[in-house]
Amino acid sequence: MTGKIAGLTILVSALIAGVAMYYLQVYAFYDEVTPTGVDDVQITTLQGVQEVILYEDFQAIDADSSPIRYRACFTTQTPLSTLLATYEAYPGAAPRTAPGWFDCFDAEALGEEIRSGRAHVFTGQRNLEFGIDRVVAITDDGRGYIWHEVNDCGDKAYDGSPLGEDCPQPDNGGS
Repeated sequence: MTGKIAGLTILVSALIAGVAMYYLQVYAFYDEVTPTGVDDVQITTLQGVQEVILYEDFQAIDADSSPIRYRACFTTQTPLSTLLATYEAYPGAAPRTAPGWFDCFDAEALGEEIRSGRAHVFTGQRNLEFGIDRVVAITDDGRGYIWHEVNDCGDKAYDGSPLGEDCPQPDNGGS
């Protein structure tokens, strides 16, 4: 009888821990970002200057637990041809999956649109935080998406490789 109680206790504890971990990963750490309505969508020009583009329907989520949890969606009336002629492309970006409840951001569908050329990715801001770039993708029909990418300097810092001269020095929090 004691073995059954111990087994049941372990099983219930494991179930509670599993549900708690799922909730923490998918819901607990994310906060809805309150849009300013003025400068939520910025893209870097070919001259290296950040500019705000016209946008509507902005919604975003973020979390303090990781610099790459930011996701945003918006729409824009600016033609993609104008954006391509004005703003810096960001090659090699791949959208990161958002929690299922943030349903405007479908990373798999967006990734397919990028691969097929129906969406283009632009530099939002380089080194928003050391090793992290903000990128903006816009589709042919004016849907826009924003997420954070680990850049080359971030990859080197995280795997322990020498940073090189083209990387800014990381902020070690004053240590």
